[in-house]
Amino acid sequence: MRIIVAITGATGAIYGITLLQQLNKLGLETHLIMSSWAKQTIELETTYTPQQVAQLANICHDFDNLAASVASGSFKHQGMVICPCSMKTLAGLAHGYAENLIVRAADVTLKEGRQLILVPRETPLNTIHLENMLKLAHAGAVIQPPMPAFYHHPSTIQDLIIQTVGRILDRLGLENDLVKRW
Repeated sequence: MRIIVAITGATGAIYGITLLQQLNKLGLETHLIMSSWAKQTIELETTYTPQQVAQLANICHDFDNLAASVASGSFKHQGMVICPCSMKTLAGLAHGYAENLIVRAADVTLKEGRQLILVPRETPLNTIHLENMLKLAHAGAVIQPPMPAFYHHPSTIQDLIIQTVGRILDRLGLENDLVKRW
């Protein structure tokens, strides 16, 4: 099973990093794309380097390489997650402006009818953000903001991150024990 993970420059890079770690634990083939701003955000917000994050994936694709395998509809995968998803990436995708590999791979994911999960990180949201999200939801994307839940009594930030990542894995149809079940 193959999953594409993209990390943009929005705050919350740790969500994408934790998602990669969990996909590794499940033994899945992962293809990573990091924007140039993602690399800076990783260094600003986490104890990881972009090189360490790249090593979490089976394959790390160059952000500017529109000839990469993940840019083709013939590249079979079971889903793509943009985590976190910046408003810039969201806008590019909503308007078909595939100027980089993240947006191109996401555009192809939608056109091929595969699962695309967007984890937008921005607050507050303005009308443009909301309209772009609605447009993408109508196109088949899942809009899954990292909204913290408290029913599982989190005691650390990591507890909140894990709960969000567990819900993403649920959307991908992947069994996990990261989320408290009812």
